[in-house]
Amino acid sequence: MKPYFNRLTTALILATTLLSCMNNDKKQNISTHENAKDAIEIANNDNSYQPGSDWTLDWADEFEGDTINSNNWNFQVEEAGSFNDEWQRYTNSNENAYIEDNCLVIKAIHESDTHGKNQYTSARLNTANKQTWTYGKIVARMKLPYGEGIWPAFWMLGTNIEENGGDTPWPQSGEIDIMELFGFKDDAVVEGNLHYANTSDEYTMMGAEAYKLDKGKFADDFHTFELEWDSNSITWLVDGQKFASQSITPEEFAAFHKDFFILLNVAVGGSFAGRPDDTTTFPQYMHIDWIRVYKKKEL
Repeated sequence: MKPYFNRLTTALILATTLLSCMNNDKKQNISTHENAKDAIEIANNDNSYQPGSDWTLDWADEFEGDTINSNNWNFQVEEAGSFNDEWQRYTNSNENAYIEDNCLVIKAIHESDTHGKNQYTSARLNTANKQTWTYGKIVARMKLPYGEGIWPAFWMLGTNIEENGGDTPWPQSGEIDIMELFGFKDDAVVEGNLHYANTSDEYTMMGAEAYKLDKGKFADDFHTFELEWDSNSITWLVDGQKFASQSITPEEFAAFHKDFFILLNVAVGGSFAGRPDDTTTFPQYMHIDWIRVYKKKEL
């Protein structure tokens, strides 16, 4: 987690209380220098996450400020039913997305006593036109929501998608699902997937690959969700354990050799996610401790 050091004196440094986000783990600090892209450094105080010796940090948001950094994130405001017949509205309200205890929190709220379309609010944040990447290691440390009809996601879309001002429709733009959890299936299972258009310009997908916890559910604690992406393949990991990989060298994977941006959201209901019912507790929270993008070191 993120330690905060009082730099006034050595004695105060030793005495400073370490703050944590929802637990007692330390968090790594980011020092941004003159060139923010090329000279970000992490002080590895607890070695809780190590990207590997082949990787160097390219970008990060540690959520250490009081408000969501508008240089990194857009709020995507959408009416209920805009995607996949989902029941929530996506808002730009600080009731649905905010910084708390050095985490980004996305909060899904049930606004009434009935279940149905437009009875919920949530948030969908993206880095479109602000932070984009082709290839890299994309990692987030998160604690997920749970329950029937709850659908959190950590994913990426091609920057050329029409939805965000581009000239290319979905799925031709490509979609990388780093992590999705479908509460109606199993709160201990997350999935990774690719969506794209094949050489006949028809929608296709890799097919979801699942990772299941040995015990408990993803709402019990924080976990790291990783994607390793290069010109040859895309690989998915949870807590350092590889669970899926896909070659992207065939022609039909051309979309995955272009720039992508990151999205974070919590959907409620939807044609692929089931529907919330009286067993689903609200509000539901997705806590994002940090999110980082690493690039392969040049040889």
